[in-house]
Amino acid sequence: MLYSVYFYDFEAYMKGILKLFFLGLLLMGFACSNDESPVPDAGYDFQPLFIGDFWVYEVDQTIYFGTNDSEQSFFYFKDKIRTVYVNDDLDQVFIVERSISEDQLNWFKSKEYTLMIKNNALIRTVDNQPLVSLVFPPQKGKSWNGNAYRNEGLDEFTITESDFGGTNEFKVVQEESDDEITYRDIRYEVYQKGVGLIEKYDEVLTYCSRNDCLGQQLVDSGSRIHLKLINYGSE
Repeated sequence: MLYSVYFYDFEAYMKGILKLFFLGLLLMGFACSNDESPVPDAGYDFQPLFIGDFWVYEVDQTIYFGTNDSEQSFFYFKDKIRTVYVNDDLDQVFIVERSISEDQLNWFKSKEYTLMIKNNALIRTVDNQPLVSLVFPPQKGKSWNGNAYRNEGLDEFTITESDFGGTNEFKVVQEESDDEITYRDIRYEVYQKGVGLIEKYDEVLTYCSRNDCLGQQLVDSGSRIHLKLINYGSE
C-alpha cells in the first residue's frame, strides 16, 4: 500500500516537471522569435548565379593601331550561364558562354569563362586569368587585391557608390591613372543588386612619346571598350 502511494506521488511529480520543461521551451522560443537579430545580408545578389541566367550588353569598342589610326565598332555580347560543376576544393564553378552579334538576331559563340564565389569574393576567370572582380558584402570604401589569385603584383580595387543607384549599385574602380604624357589606364565595373554586372569600361592607351608629339596626348596604341547592359533574364 505504501509502495502504490509512493508510485502515484512520483508519477505526479514527473508530470509536473515535464510540464515546466515544455513551458520553458515554449517561452524560450517566443523570446527568440522576438529578440533574434536579422541575418546579415551577404550581398551575393549583386551577382546572381543560376543556370540559364543571361545578360545582353551593348558594346562600343575602339582599337588604336597608331597615331591617327583607329577602328571603332559597335556590337553586342550575350553572356549566359550554361552549366555548373564542383571543383576539387568543393567550390561551385559556373561556366558562362559569351556570344557575339551585330544585330541581336544572329549570335555566334565567342568564348567561355567562369564565375565562382570563394572566400566571399567573386572570381572571374577569362583565358585562364582569374580576377577578383567583387567582394561580399559590397560596401563603399572596401578595397582588395584584384590579382589575389594571380602570380602578379598588387592591383588594388576599390568600391565607390555609383552615380545614380545609391546602395543598390556599386562601382568598382579597378584603375584610374592618366599621366597625360605616356599612358592612360581607366577601368571600372558597375554592379546592381538583383541584376549583376551592368556596366564595364576598359581604356588602356599609350600616348605618342616622340619629341615631336610628347605631351600632346596623341594615342599611339591601345584600346577602349565599353559594355552597357540592355537586357537580362533567365532562359
